Amino acid sequence: MTKNTRDADVAFIEALAKLLRDNDLTEVQVKRDYGEDDSLNVRVSRMTQAAPAITAPAPLPVAAATGAPAPAAAPAAPEDPAEHPGAVTSPMVGTVYMQAEPGAPSFISVGQQINEGDTLLIVEAMKTMNHIPAPRSGTVKRILVEDGAPVEYGAPLVILE
Repeated sequence: MTKNTRDADVAFIEALAKLLRDNDLTEVQVKRDYGEDDSLNVRVSRMTQAAPAITAPAPLPVAAATGAPAPAAAPAAPEDPAEHPGAVTSPMVGTVYMQAEPGAPSFISVGQQINEGDTLLIVEAMKTMNHIPAPRSGTVKRILVEDGAPVEYGAPLVILE
């Protein structure tokens, strides 16, 4: 490996790290082919810390004699869609497309009945359009991504029930 190639590879890896930070991604993986027996495989990832759980203070008891209403219960924490048993997650990092081409109808809509193997959406990764099939038959309850949005590996895309 020449010094110029090494310097170019280091600059490339630094650019990937910047891309990771700027787009709030946790991981990116790229393979560069320089020739038949020469390539560079790079995987850049970072650790993210989960935000600490914030709990509401316990409501103070209210004397029944005052007639004042008791404080309302704190709303339940929103359910994590990734933990839903019907969640379909992204198998890769990429960009989501909800239809086959601009102006075409979307593959799915909320309330639609789908069959196992039907295309739910497309995730583009490295200029390759990857059709994401339904893992089972069911009804589309929620669509958790927008057309053109970036997704990470394991991100919930759709809820099927």
